[in-house]
Amino acid sequence: MTPLSPAQADETRTWLSRVENVSGLLAEKRAQAEQDRATPTAVMDALRAQEFHRMWVSHSFSGANVSLRTGSAVLQALARIDPSAAWQMGVQGAIGRLSDYLPDKVAARLFCTSRGLVVGGVNPTGEAVPVPGGYRVRGTWSFASGATHADWLLCAAVLAPCTSGSSGGQRGQDGPAPIRMLFIPGSTASFIDDWHSLGLCGTGSGSFTVDNVVVPESHSVDGSLLRRPPAVRRTRGYAIAYYDFAPFTTASTALGIAQQTLDVFRELAGRTVPARSTHALADSATVHATFARATALVRAAELVLADAADQAMAHGETGGEELSGVIRLAAASVAENCVSAVTMLHTAAGAAALRSGDDLDRCFRDIHTAARHITLATTNFEMVGAHLFGGPLLMRR
Repeated sequence: MTPLSPAQADETRTWLSRVENVSGLLAEKRAQAEQDRATPTAVMDALRAQEFHRMWVSHSFSGANVSLRTGSAVLQALARIDPSAAWQMGVQGAIGRLSDYLPDKVAARLFCTSRGLVVGGVNPTGEAVPVPGGYRVRGTWSFASGATHADWLLCAAVLAPCTSGSSGGQRGQDGPAPIRMLFIPGSTASFIDDWHSLGLCGTGSGSFTVDNVVVPESHSVDGSLLRRPPAVRRTRGYAIAYYDFAPFTTASTALGIAQQTLDVFRELAGRTVPARSTHALADSATVHATFARATALVRAAELVLADAADQAMAHGETGGEELSGVIRLAAASVAENCVSAVTMLHTAAGAAALRSGDDLDRCFRDIHTAARHITLATTNFEMVGAHLFGGPLLMRR
């Protein structure tokens, strides 16, 4: 891990001070978000006022263009207060990276003139039918975190075969159908309230449907480009491929949850006396060892994620599959370490961990939910392992 330069350290401190500006409101509204299964509008307005949703957008499109280390530190700090809010800002950060792939005028329209979120569904569960000048889109997308707060929605769709006079691509004989990433106004979608989850309850990660919305070619991105850095241009914010950027957002939130768990457990252990015992958990040698191991796991996760961020910033343009493998290993390792640390402490707390709604209970639910994301999934070990043995780096087998 490379030490931060004075300028980078100043940038990080400045942005962490913005977290302090909203920390009280986040803490106050967290229970409401859990109950409503969506972040309150007042909280989202406060997050946008601090420009967290535009941290990782190019200066050219009214973004802050902060470093990966700074943005990661912000998401960790937000997650220590409200993981659901951090998750949504991370999703916005990841999808905001598509601004470097869109035409300049369209990116400016989505991010300069729009104050709401630009989020949506990156799993290609819809269909895009080529029509003259664009695509006709239909489908349903799930796990759309923050979508009801969005001005624009991303719809990842399978591209149907071309017809005469239409744009688009053709399915190869042996390969999968091409994927198109398409942006639609949020007002053209219908929302389904189906987010009933174990954790990250306040993310509002419901589903939305789109029926025959025509999207101009200019408001779409060829999905095959996203494993490579965006083309060099004056307005480009980052020389990092979309799929090399996205894991930092989810991993940072997972890390913040684990960091919060360490604080929560230390406080709980000091005041909890197990049944038929005369000593608090904090006096137990077994608890001491467990807490130390959990701390080591979280610390290792912090270091591996920071190192991967440095590698991405330094080698995003040229790192290729080697860099992608480093990033995917880092994200999966962060998730594995954080799940292990939180689970260890949840177990060590005994019956005290069973109070629904308490902070330790919430951390346990949130980390196990976050770790289900594809960027954090254990299958990344399988894919990267196969690559280390000389094979191609696959997304999934």
